[in-house]
Amino acid sequence: MTGTRPPAREGERPAGAARERRSRPTYDPSSLVEVAARVFNERGYDATSMEDLSAAAGITKSSFYHHVRGKEALLRAALERALDGLFGILDEPAASTGSPLTRLRHIVRRQVEVLVAELPHVTLLLRLRGNTETERWALARRREFDAAIAALVREASSAGELRAGIDPAVGARLLSGLVNSLVEWYRPGRVDADDLVAEVDRMAFEGLLAQTPAHDRRPT
Repeated sequence: MTGTRPPAREGERPAGAARERRSRPTYDPSSLVEVAARVFNERGYDATSMEDLSAAAGITKSSFYHHVRGKEALLRAALERALDGLFGILDEPAASTGSPLTRLRHIVRRQVEVLVAELPHVTLLLRLRGNTETERWALARRREFDAAIAALVREASSAGELRAGIDPAVGARLLSGLVNSLVEWYRPGRVDADDLVAEVDRMAFEGLLAQTPAHDRRPT
């Protein structure tokens, strides 16, 4: 009869099943970590279930477990992405050679670049509450990174490279606050990444005020 489909041969899948299989999203552990980071940021880690993650990925929960052990394993993998990026900066030659101020400026600029490249993962790191063993591990690692920055600020201050009167501890916190605040408003495409790096560098190390020639300054 015209228009009838010949029966499928033994072992052959119907064409509709093949199309359905091709339309399903395919994931690997790395891409599932990206999905998890996004959902954790939207819902909060504690409020997110494996059902939520499966729905966001468009796959079954059993398929999710085929790739990862569970929710906390996803959290650790996402946080490792952020921490590996940040600690990788400290291993770069420009972070260990040159004057303290030169090294500090390099690290701050690279922090912004890592934040832009790993925005969901760094956002997750900065919003941790410390409720799980993995969160406490990540917070301890983050404190190690912050301590390295604070030590470099103190070194730059002792070398006379920072403005007199700045408390190194306060200066380090202000630098971290400036960079970390980007996760609250930066979105890809809103600001060119290179421009953002340059503006943060300028804001952190040159300030907002226009430089006034000494002979034009009024006494206070």
